Amino acid sequence: MKKYLTIWTLFSLVLILPLVGIAQTKVSMPKNKNNINKDIEVGGKAASEVDRTFPMVNDRVSEAYINEVGMRLANAVPPEFQHPEFNCKFKIVNASDINAFALPGCWLYVNRGMIEAAHNEGEMAGVMAHEISHAMLRHGTAQGPGLGTQLGALGVLIGGAMIGAPELGAAGYAGLMTPYSRAFEKQADILGANIMARAGYDPRDLANMFKTIAGEGGGRTPEWISTHPDPGNRYNYINQEASMLRVSPNPIKITPGFQRAQNFMRSLPKAKTMEQIEKESQGQQGGQNPTAGGRYGNVGLPSASYRTYNNGGLSVNVPSNWREFPSQSEVIFSPEGAYGDDGITHGVMIGVTQANGSNFQQSFDNYVKGIAQSNNYQMKSNYSNTTLNGRNGLAVVVGGRSNVTNRNELVTIYGSQLNNGSIFYVITVSPEDQATSYQPAFRNIIRSVRLNG
Repeated sequence: MKKYLTIWTLFSLVLILPLVGIAQTKVSMPKNKNNINKDIEVGGKAASEVDRTFPMVNDRVSEAYINEVGMRLANAVPPEFQHPEFNCKFKIVNASDINAFALPGCWLYVNRGMIEAAHNEGEMAGVMAHEISHAMLRHGTAQGPGLGTQLGALGVLIGGAMIGAPELGAAGYAGLMTPYSRAFEKQADILGANIMARAGYDPRDLANMFKTIAGEGGGRTPEWISTHPDPGNRYNYINQEASMLRVSPNPIKITPGFQRAQNFMRSLPKAKTMEQIEKESQGQQGGQNPTAGGRYGNVGLPSASYRTYNNGGLSVNVPSNWREFPSQSEVIFSPEGAYGDDGITHGVMIGVTQANGSNFQQSFDNYVKGIAQSNNYQMKSNYSNTTLNGRNGLAVVVGGRSNVTNRNELVTIYGSQLNNGSIFYVITVSPEDQATSYQPAFRNIIRSVRLNG
């Protein structure tokens, strides 16, 4: 009798266990010909571009909260999908869209509009878990031999956005990735549900978020439907997935951190859409960069007389024979003959960029490396202490061959940290054989520059 009882007990367990995790959908890592370092490299470059293009919500408490939730989810990724090489970072984009996107290497951007629309922390965490899944599954670099050409478009890199990103070049993205996109999105949904359950959330909150996203379409067929599974279908299969996972009987829902962050976002002035921000940025930069349309030619030395430039809280003295080219977060000063479609060969760039590190030194180093990599520059000096904008800062010299002049150029990058954690930078550029002639002008600019407010 005991023998039969034991057999019946085991048989009963076999019937019950699939309901608590054994039958969950299997997710396999996609084939990827690229080394893991490629994710970190291209993600870092794209993150620099995102930080330059889109405004961020600079609130330390909200940033700390988003990072806390993000790291809770990242630590809950199943071991077989963990990448110790990744150093996940989480930021809030000041945009109204109910959306989020991830870059290779685990740079994750959450739109302010998504936080405002979420009904609880679980819904917000669900979107973040979905995006973390894209990064951990290395979807951004799992595209085969076309990767090198794809990386030129930001829209391609953020194709893993929750609802697609037609305003950021998704047309080109769709043409390259349609054969994979639906499968990748479903993988991210399924793994994201698993991560949520492991982190103490209810995956059904991720499913509920799609009802809000579906409503955003206003009853019409969204443009991104060809590359993203229908929100209604995602709602159904995520709920089905949740029924096969071990979900906490008391999952994380409303928390003080979520309430504070949501109330703060709602108190801010109305945010623009990402499409509006992108179009404005392109309009200011002539579709390429602020100096596009200029003609390269003979360049005169800096004038001995100076004028004061004042705009947007920035005050700086520049040579009177230099022109200014302002854009959203940067202004460029350059003489005639030194600017054009490929940037400047002589002059100064002054601007603000988001911090991308745990402290100023790390953030500045990451910023410098991004510039060096994108321009094939080599380090020409060690970091040195300096004063910029009345604050202690760092300076470093990089350089390489100019693709415009075919001469060696020297680029000095100065940086200091603002109260909101952003990096204020000044970059000086000149051919190496003219560096001595330009140094007096560069010193005067550095001494005079101030950013108020």
